[in-house]
Amino acid sequence: MRVIVFGSVNIDLVFAVPRLPAPGETALAPSVRLEPGGKGANQAVAAARDGASVALAGAVGRDAFAERALSGLRAAGVDLSRLAIVDEPTGCAAIAVDGEGRNQILVAAGANLSARASQVADRDLGPGTVLLLQGECDLGETACLMQRARNLGARSVLNLAPFAALSRDVLKAAEVVVVNAGEAASLAAHLAVEAEAPALAATLGGAVIVTLGADGAVLARDQGMLRVPALPVVARDTTGAGDALVGVLGAGLARGLDLPAALRRAIVAGSLACTRPGAQAGVPTAAEIDAALARTFTAG
Repeated sequence: MRVIVFGSVNIDLVFAVPRLPAPGETALAPSVRLEPGGKGANQAVAAARDGASVALAGAVGRDAFAERALSGLRAAGVDLSRLAIVDEPTGCAAIAVDGEGRNQILVAAGANLSARASQVADRDLGPGTVLLLQGECDLGETACLMQRARNLGARSVLNLAPFAALSRDVLKAAEVVVVNAGEAASLAAHLAVEAEAPALAATLGGAVIVTLGADGAVLARDQGMLRVPALPVVARDTTGAGDALVGVLGAGLARGLDLPAALRRAIVAGSLACTRPGAQAGVPTAAEIDAALARTFTAG
């Protein structure tokens, strides 16, 4: 099986600050780092580093940021034949990171809103594909592609980040929905159910994963609920940790792991990503994940 990502490609402007600014406050950073990012690109890189065959469908502009934004994807060996080059500016994120690894993020979608579901052909969406989607591209295109994937037999993993009020029917097209605690609360309010993973899963009829930062994640589905702890790490930069988790989850499903096993592997990847700066630079390799899994879960 292979992984196809329909998602955003950004250039990240990263500011290291002593503490995150309050509303109306200016925070002074000694410098700024320019790094490749975007939730779609981050997840594609994470899946590729974990050994999956990965293609990305998205869009970048014709500007100076485009090649830098694509550099991590190229280095990871991601297939970019489905990428569109458009006249809108390449997506850009401004990220403030404090001394405890916490962040605040602003994103300008730019070219990402020009990505189209038609960039992924029907032949790409059979039972041999795991499709990863997020909320940083046009929501109508995202919904269209996810519905097509369900009809054609592909397995869809929807990372509903940032949260978007997609219809219940669209959400049910995903085999797995991944949200953090805040997104889970927004999703529950949208669906008028309790903000707990089992209630969300029962309403959507599939699997729901709620990520909980340092507390790991909860998986709920009709077979019951599973809690998976995070690794006890010292966080340097949490930017992209959730994307590392989703990308490695997709890679695990593509290699035939069941959902609990894929989630355990994904949680380890997300934990390791927190220990390193950068959304893509911090993504661990398959060997690093294997070593951490061997130390943690086999040791009990």
